[in-house]
Amino acid sequence: MPKYLLIMRGTDESNAAMMANIHEMMAETRQFIEEAVKAGVLLAAEGLDDPGQGVVVDFSGEVPVVTDGPYGETKELFGGFFMLDVASKQEAVEWAKRVPAAPGAKIEIRRVPGDDEVPQVDE
Repeated sequence: MPKYLLIMRGTDESNAAMMANIHEMMAETRQFIEEAVKAGVLLAAEGLDDPGQGVVVDFSGEVPVVTDGPYGETKELFGGFFMLDVASKQEAVEWAKRVPAAPGAKIEIRRVPGDDEVPQVDE
């Protein structure tokens, strides 16, 4: 079956709303994860630390430049993901609709190509 990555994207506002109800959101998320495990579709799930704790490596110039914190001018930040092994994009969409999320948050769904779909380099 194909794999799909559900990418959790949030804004400052949706992240603040989530933090205001963090215990409820975590309980709902644990329930979602349990349901996905029981259904046999969850391959991985991870949340990310505060973007202010990260760094960015920018390859715009000749030499990579490292800066602290999030990506500068952003409206949405990647906050975590669920990796699902489901039969179709539509099934991934149906699972994404069940993910607990704060108002204003978004989930981007991307198919993960199989090894046989990745171009091979001749050596």
